[in-house]
Amino acid sequence: MRKSTFLLPIVVVLVALGLSSLFIVDEREKALVLQFGRVIDVKEEPGLAFKIPLIQEVVRYDDRILSREVGPLEVTPLDDRRLVVDAFARYRITDVRQFRQAVGAGGIATAETRLDSILRAKTREILGSVSSNDILSSDRAALMLRIRNGAIAEARDLGLEVIDVRLKRTDLPEANLNATFARMRAEREREAADEVARGNEAAQRIRAQADRTVVELVSEARREAEIVRGEADAQRNAIFAQAFGKDPEFFEFYRSLSAYEKALQGGNSSMVMSPDSEFFNYLKSPSGKSQ
Repeated sequence: MRKSTFLLPIVVVLVALGLSSLFIVDEREKALVLQFGRVIDVKEEPGLAFKIPLIQEVVRYDDRILSREVGPLEVTPLDDRRLVVDAFARYRITDVRQFRQAVGAGGIATAETRLDSILRAKTREILGSVSSNDILSSDRAALMLRIRNGAIAEARDLGLEVIDVRLKRTDLPEANLNATFARMRAEREREAADEVARGNEAAQRIRAQADRTVVELVSEARREAEIVRGEADAQRNAIFAQAFGKDPEFFEFYRSLSAYEKALQGGNSSMVMSPDSEFFNYLKSPSGKSQ
């Protein structure tokens, strides 16, 4: 009875020590075995592993690809047109021993703080070497690649691998938005005024051309009308001359009747002439008196 009383606690302690010496490494993580803060072993393969109880401890780190948001960052490109940039990075821990030595017990939080400093510095350096138009154009992909490549070397000292860097948002600072919008509005108004002026110029040119065409057409029509009228008058005079040549007395009679028609019209007008006037030769009776 006394032996069992002493053996049972010893067995429990041994079992507890045996269990505390075992730990499982998940496939999504890497583990470090530390002894008094010093790295003794690195466990990167998933499965069961051992450590010395009470003396050694296990620190686990995520082996998956992690994301880090880089808060709003103000950059000044070559054209001094300040921009506010938001970015994010994807990274992973590749060397847990180096990672532990670089960040100590701070772990992921300390590493991300230092990674933020690296990304901000590289972003300012790369974006400050180009114009704002380059940042806002399709060249962004090449700029993001340059930022990533620049951050890789410095992040390697932390035991990290920077996989990708992306620019999410690129805007003007709030203080500059109103001035920029006013400048854009002024530029659009100037372009609109230029378009209106060019339109008025084109309209004036078309209107002047149309007026000139009208004058030319009317002048041409009048010239042709005068030609036709002159030819008709010439033909009429020729007919009259031919008729006069054939029968002068009849022609004189016809001309007198035409004159009577124009002169002796109805109305209140009066005509005072001498009875002996030749105008009334064809209105006289055979005795020589007017009818």
